[in-house]
Amino acid sequence: MDDIVLVEPAHEYADDLWAFRQEIIDKDADDENQFAGCMSLNSCNSADEWIRICTLRKDEKTCEEVGTKVPSHTFLAIRKRDNRIIGVIDLRHHIDHPILGTWGGHCGYSVRPSERGHGYAKEMLRLDKLKAGEMGIEKMLVTCDESNIASEKTILANGGVYEKTIDVDGEKMKRFWISVEG
Repeated sequence: MDDIVLVEPAHEYADDLWAFRQEIIDKDADDENQFAGCMSLNSCNSADEWIRICTLRKDEKTCEEVGTKVPSHTFLAIRKRDNRIIGVIDLRHHIDHPILGTWGGHCGYSVRPSERGHGYAKEMLRLDKLKAGEMGIEKMLVTCDESNIASEKTILANGGVYEKTIDVDGEKMKRFWISVEG
């Protein structure tokens, strides 16, 4: 697997971000959760609009302008050798919220369809854990749909400890806790 880094969304990645979005639309058309982990990328009219939303989400004072009460940082996972977006991952500053504390958790992520199966999600979550440590988060709640074996493997590979399975509107969700080393 190639080295990747997490970077904040920036205009230099706008074209590739839009190509990433289109690839999800094309390859995951039959998946109702095709944009899970992409923080409203599906409803934006441009990459610049999404980048602006990500910027507003970072601050407690501005995150409500874009429909959330919990600030978060969104990162693009960039492959170093070709500067290509491999995926998107976020990090919520806290989960003191009814949905986040129950099944939303500290982060959501998505890997570009053409890049799946290469271990990138595992590395993205590892790097997100490092960011969590820098923010003073000691434990991360990370959840996945009970049928999402790939995501479960990613969580377990990052030290996830299974807590329990819960029902969320008829869907079974697994809850895991990951200790963060700061």
